[in-house]
Amino acid sequence: MTKNKGVLLVNLGSPDSTKVQDVRNYLREFLMDKRVIDVPFLIRKMIVELFILPNRPKKSAEAYRSIWWKEGSPLIQISKKLHKKVQEKLDIPVALGMRYGNPSIYTALQELADKGVQQVIVFPLYPQYAMSTTETVIEKTKEVASKHFPEMEVQFIASFYNDEAYITTLAQSIKEKLPTAFDSILFSYHGIPERHIYKTDPTKTCTINDCCFADSLPSHPYCYRHQCYTVTEKVRKKLELPTEKVKHSFQSRLGRDPWLTPYTDKTLESLPSEGIKNLVVVAPAFVSDCLETLEEIEMEGKHLFEQAGGTQFTYIPCLNDRDDWVDYIVGLIKSNTFAENLKKIS
Repeated sequence: MTKNKGVLLVNLGSPDSTKVQDVRNYLREFLMDKRVIDVPFLIRKMIVELFILPNRPKKSAEAYRSIWWKEGSPLIQISKKLHKKVQEKLDIPVALGMRYGNPSIYTALQELADKGVQQVIVFPLYPQYAMSTTETVIEKTKEVASKHFPEMEVQFIASFYNDEAYITTLAQSIKEKLPTAFDSILFSYHGIPERHIYKTDPTKTCTINDCCFADSLPSHPYCYRHQCYTVTEKVRKKLELPTEKVKHSFQSRLGRDPWLTPYTDKTLESLPSEGIKNLVVVAPAFVSDCLETLEEIEMEGKHLFEQAGGTQFTYIPCLNDRDDWVDYIVGLIKSNTFAENLKKIS
């Protein structure tokens, strides 16, 4: 018997408002995720409740207010537009959920269940695989489905960082906004602790060195660092950019443990002294503009660069709800080889 299918798009999430309490609630849910701060529960709770939540929500609320739209959170609003466009091109139900905050994964699965969906295809909106992004979406969805929708089959689309159709879409979005003249283009990816690379590698062969640049290794499907470098290099070739004009970095580090380097903020501060005064920045770890791109890069990053002597700073937006990005998602879902693009999680 053919089972009714549906699609669940999952993005990161956002506070319900810029009120300090709403931001605190969001940060608590986010930071208490054991795949974000990966230490034992009691230690994690102490770190979050005693050292982060007393002061950070106020500062984060100010940051959110600086980028908030009148309709609400940019990430949520962009995700809703994307959801609507994808639904308009598919004849099966499509729901939208957030890993943290609202609309939740539970409410999204409930929406699909109410429409008779028995098999859900989950599309984590992260091009690269990481413990704190794709993996946590997979595990949370499995947990919610198992508890509340035990008869529902759930499948997950694998990371698509090296899909040529995705690379073409990303490259085109950059090309359209790329200035005629610029000194360098910086690919800034969300950072993760180095230990996450080792934890997500079932082969236990990754050493966070030049292995990331090898053509094919068993660890690559799980190595966020390799996948980021791959995106940069594939886009560079697609845009026919000289190697010396392309750089990469990692942003948004938290805590004192070693994170992937080079750091974006330090890079932005050093580039002008290297003669790079006209800079372009893109953030390919994100498909929707959010706090980390609109405030951390377009506002704070620009300030750091200009304070260090930079003269021209261009931030190129994420894919957001671009029509070719919508077509990519829909094409993957409609593909005759769709089953081959799914990662069945047992």
